[in-house]
Amino acid sequence: MSARDRYHNAVKVALLKEQWTITDDPLRLKFEDKDEVRIDLGAEQLLAAQKGTQKIAVEIKSFLSESALFDYHAALGQFLNYRLVLETLEPERVLYLAVPLKAYEEFFQRPLAIASVQKYAVKLLIYDVLTEVIVQWRN
Repeated sequence: MSARDRYHNAVKVALLKEQWTITDDPLRLKFEDKDEVRIDLGAEQLLAAQKGTQKIAVEIKSFLSESALFDYHAALGQFLNYRLVLETLEPERVLYLAVPLKAYEEFFQRPLAIASVQKYAVKLLIYDVLTEVIVQWRN
């Protein structure tokens, strides 16, 4: 079993505060016969206006190593593979990369990160580690 990210519980609490129901912790998806991915969280929220539900998957990252660029390279690879699996198995579910506010302010404002997030259509969930709230959803 893969290790949980350091801020896993902070993101889970933040989602619960926004009325999301955690459906999977982790969300396990088997792709073909040999590959299983484990996305940190699966969640859904009742949308009264649409009389339906919105489903998301959240891959949580801390960005605590000495190189934010290295952390992002690993996170982006995971994100793209997870999105491919979701598009095949659960196309109604939207994938988000959860990043701490500090990493968003310090790394995701750099030109390479901006260009990469735009090019690969990475949806971001920016969370505050201390207050355990979602600061921003970036689509």
